[in-house]
Amino acid sequence: MIKLLVVHGPNLNLLGQRQKDIYGDKSLIFINEKIKEEALKKDVLLDIFQSNSEGKMIDFIQEKKVESSGMIINPGGYSHTSVALYDALLAYEKPVIEVHLSNPLKRETFREPLLTAKACCGVILGFGWRSYIVGLHEVIELMRKARKNG
Repeated sequence: MIKLLVVHGPNLNLLGQRQKDIYGDKSLIFINEKIKEEALKKDVLLDIFQSNSEGKMIDFIQEKKVESSGMIINPGGYSHTSVALYDALLAYEKPVIEVHLSNPLKRETFREPLLTAKACCGVILGFGWRSYIVGLHEVIELMRKARKNG
């Protein structure tokens, strides 16, 4: 069985309560349940984490590197600004898919640089909570290929 990290960044704990026109009306609890349901079908264990703190996100990624095989991450606003999180994703050295509920490329120009995405295998944008499900399928495929080749 493979273990996957799911890392939610800042303000995602407020999903369903803030800017529903952009992020939808589903809570983080709902999203986590949907990811768990899909992972169970794929025989994948999940370690789910959310933090509003960049340092705590980095600590979690570093602490879980050895025991996990891949990651889905929604860095939230840190995707545009965090060199430190980018470096942590590079150091993780396993498949990572970045997901976003909205499409930041269609929003304010300051959201256009997706710095952390450059450390990821791929990015899923703009499909609401379903972005996580697509990301889950893709990272599972990448993890299985890595295990087969490693």
